[in-house]
Amino acid sequence: MNKKQDTVQPLDGTKVPRFAGPSTFARLPEIRDVKDCDIAVVGIPFDAGTSFRPGARFGPQSVRQASRHLRTNYHPNYDEEPFKVLQVADAGDLVCNPFKIDEAIKQIEEGAIKLLNKVNNIISIGGDHTIAFPLLRAINKKFNGPVALVHFDAHLDTWDTYFGAPYTHGTPFRRAREENLFLDNASMHVGIRGPLYSRDDLKNDKDFGFKIVHCDEFQSQGIDKIIKRIRDRVGSNPLYLSIDIDVLDPAFAPGTGTPEIAGMTSREILNILRGLSGLNLISADVVEVSPAYDHAEITSLAAATIIYEIINLFAKKSV
Repeated sequence: MNKKQDTVQPLDGTKVPRFAGPSTFARLPEIRDVKDCDIAVVGIPFDAGTSFRPGARFGPQSVRQASRHLRTNYHPNYDEEPFKVLQVADAGDLVCNPFKIDEAIKQIEEGAIKLLNKVNNIISIGGDHTIAFPLLRAINKKFNGPVALVHFDAHLDTWDTYFGAPYTHGTPFRRAREENLFLDNASMHVGIRGPLYSRDDLKNDKDFGFKIVHCDEFQSQGIDKIIKRIRDRVGSNPLYLSIDIDVLDPAFAPGTGTPEIAGMTSREILNILRGLSGLNLISADVVEVSPAYDHAEITSLAAATIIYEIINLFAKKSV
């Protein structure tokens, strides 16, 4: 284990109660308070692209609040002390125009590029899924070309327009495909389910190069086979994870804008993520937490835990 000697770590929950201390993600230091930073956790409070229930603009602060519950010193599934291996910091929120989607997309891209010039990797907290498009633009500029995209979601998010609007939370990966931001031979959706607007939705998605793990396949195939399919698909390519919290069943994530029943369990998504250890992960987003529809922080805690799992994936990669 390669521990850094000078990391500024989160507050220790055995010394300062977890309900106290700073309001950063997992009570991490702010990015301005560290000399060098490996990973920045950044909020993107934008939800002007939502098609049903709004409120994901409040996702970042809700996920940060729920992250207080996490015990972050040691993760036994990875046998890792992630914050001793990596310097992780909270970079606050990117500012984006809530009334002009085109302008917000530019602001998110520029803000992410500026942050990636300071850190190696970012984990973004949404916000709605519209933000994945400008984030992929920034990632392509940082890592010099298209990346493998593994997209956890109940929905394809490859529609062309919605009510004539090209930039919504249902269109980010159609726009990304048009700009060749992801590798069409190394990308896939995981957790897709439910009825569609058209039979052509699946055909168009296949034409974009995506493979699909339908949510029902978790029951028929099991975790291990699905992990293998993802790993075989991604290979050694640089990997970007985009996780819509509505990939989880509403029983595990009620606080989201477009819930779909018969989704993944929280146990299933954590075990899938743990199975991706060792892949060339470069950045990630976790989106669509809408706390107004949440109960007892169930959804926010799920999102916060997923982010902590992703941090541990980075820690294992760095060892």
